[in-house]
Amino acid sequence: MRLFRTLSLLLVVLAPSAFADSLYQVEMILVRQNAEPMLNSRAAPENWDAGAQRLGNQMSPPRLGNIVDKLNADSSYTVLAHKAWEQNLGEQPVKIAITDGQEQFGQFPIEGVLNLQLGRFTDIDADFWINQFDSNGSVIASEHLAQKDVRTKNNQLNYLDGGHLALLIKITSLTAKPPSTPPPDIQD
Repeated sequence: MRLFRTLSLLLVVLAPSAFADSLYQVEMILVRQNAEPMLNSRAAPENWDAGAQRLGNQMSPPRLGNIVDKLNADSSYTVLAHKAWEQNLGEQPVKIAITDGQEQFGQFPIEGVLNLQLGRFTDIDADFWINQFDSNGSVIASEHLAQKDVRTKNNQLNYLDGGHLALLIKITSLTAKPPSTPPPDIQD
């Protein structure tokens, strides 16, 4: 029984370090699927980012340029945004505000929030708005992508289908050791 208590105490002490924050590259591609009918929605609320941290200068070189090139070559898709950044992720959710284009009265042509929580998989909530403005800077039309409680695999390209809008996202560990190469076959 004493051994069981000692092992339990060790697990309690060591388990949190297994899920400590680690550095990841997050890369996302927001696309419009041109074959699907465009659905207008309400404009983003004024507090669309609700205290989420802004990306700012955390951008990193994208690794999925070949995917963007393929999407651009296919008339079925329009690439709306392609962003990559480095981010610490852990078991506490991280909320990131992403924008693209010129701000007009607190709104952007593309604005959205990603909520990321790392575990064995990464849980994602995604809310993005694609806005059109009139000559006065007021939003006259919006498209909305909302995906809640999506469980994605790390180190893989994941596809979040929102109808006429979709999000491709890849979350890659920058601290994990790369897989070792198998030894060469020994032949006699």
